[in-house]
This record gives sequence, structure tokens and C-alpha cells, in this order.
Amino acid sequence: MQYEKHLEISHVSIEFPTPKGPFKALDGVNLHIAKGEFVSLIGHSGCGKSTVLNIVAGLYQATTGGVILDGREVDEPGPDRAVVFQNHSLLPWLTAYENVELAVKQVFKGRKSKNEMREWIEHNLALVHMEHAMHKRPNEISGGMKQRVGIARALAMEPKVLLMDEPFGALDALTRAHMQDSLIEIQARLNNTVIMITHDVDEAVLLSDRIVMMTNGPEATIGEVLEVDLPRPRNRVKMANDPRYNYFRSEVLKFLYERQKQPPEKDTADAGSTGEPTSEPNTTAKKEEAAA
Repeated sequence: MQYEKHLEISHVSIEFPTPKGPFKALDGVNLHIAKGEFVSLIGHSGCGKSTVLNIVAGLYQATTGGVILDGREVDEPGPDRAVVFQNHSLLPWLTAYENVELAVKQVFKGRKSKNEMREWIEHNLALVHMEHAMHKRPNEISGGMKQRVGIARALAMEPKVLLMDEPFGALDALTRAHMQDSLIEIQARLNNTVIMITHDVDEAVLLSDRIVMMTNGPEATIGEVLEVDLPRPRNRVKMANDPRYNYFRSEVLKFLYERQKQPPEKDTADAGSTGEPTSEPNTTAKKEEAAA
């Protein structure tokens, strides 16, 4: 895959004030993401995954460095970046249709007629297989269905980048598997650029084009980037016995449970700041620059 300049995270560091002085959460994060690419961020709790996502979303401002999306600096939230949180964040007094409608009116007011907006809302609910429950309120549907509505709301904004913060973390295993399959289907149809935070190694390997592995905080950065060049569409049952799937899985586990026992290396390699994988036999894992 060519890593053209669609989304650039360049030399991003961030400090938060505390009573004991500045706390440096991220240090020199560099990553280029291609249009239509699915990237997962994984690492131990406190490694700054959500902080990276919030900076891309425009909710946090980096202390140094910044984010460029299609040639424009990201300095505030915008409809070109939609966020799906672990909590569905639906308004409980509105139906599924009305929750999606709120986002559509915000983005397309004056650009679409009422009929066009209605068709667009119904289209996005159908994408996540929720057309049958569009007139139900959140307390009338299951947790997985609520997340589907949250994803429909995000997709209805037609974002350039879909940001997902552990979107399936609160779901039971079976519902989570169904949601992962739905996301694979949606991403294949729409070719969205997706950045997803996860703690689930199997989820990361199943869904991702690349897995970005974060070092432990404070001063967390990108430790390794693993390119998952498994063919698509991916079937979880067939992948379970695929030697390459299990190889990628073991590489992530090795990073999480072996490498992280050692102190983080602050000056690892000269592979550049693009987050591109190296070309090595049987592996595309690489180390990122740890500092700007």
C-alpha cells in the first residue's frame, strides 16, 4: 500500500498540567495514514491511544507537532472526522432515526432537501442493519443495536476519517463478533479511512491493514507498526487456522507482553516519520522514531 499524504500525524507531543508540574503523555508520535486504510492502535492502558485519537478528532491540541488532513491543519472538531465511542452516546428521548437525523441536519442543512435527508438517514441505518428498529428509542434496543446506531450516525456525516474508541469493548463476545463482521462489510463497501483503538489482539488482526503498537507511558510513542497483508474479504473462521494470521497475532502479543517488560527505547531507528513498514522476509513490523 502506498502511504500518500491523506492523514499526517507529525511529531506530536502533548503535556498536561498537574499540581506536580507538566505531565508528558505523548512524545514524538509520527504516522501517515492512506485514504481507505484501516489502522488499529493497541497498547497497554495509559499508553496514550485515546489521546492520539482525541488530537486527530480536534478535541485536544498537541503541545508540539500537529495533524494534517488532506492538506489542512486539524485544530478543532469537524464533520470530516466522526467519532464512535465505547459508550454509544445516543440521546435517550430520541428514536434511532432521530439520533441519526441530528447529525445529518447539522452537516447537510441547506444542502439536502427533507426527502433527501430522510432517504440518507434510512440508507445509513440500513448499512448497519437497523432499518427495522429505526423508530425505537435506546431503552428499547440491545447494546449491540445501540452501537450500530452510533456507527450509522457517524457514517451519515460522510466523514473523511472514522475514529473509533474501543467501539465494541462493552459488548459480549458474540455481539462483538457480529459487530466486527458488520464493520468489515461496511468498510469494504464505503472504503472509509478508519482509526480504531482496541485492546483485543484478534480484533486488531482481523480488521486492520496496519496495527500501530504504542509504548508504555508516560512519554508514550509508537513502538512498532505491523502491516497485516492478509487478503480481503476476511473470514474469522478460516483465519483461525491461517498460519499468517497466527503469525501476526503472535507478533502483537510479543510486543505487548515481552518487549514492554523492557524500558522503552527512545532512539530506535532511522526509518523515517511516515509510519511505513519495512520490507523484511515474512514480516513487515518496524520500529518508529521515538522522538521528534
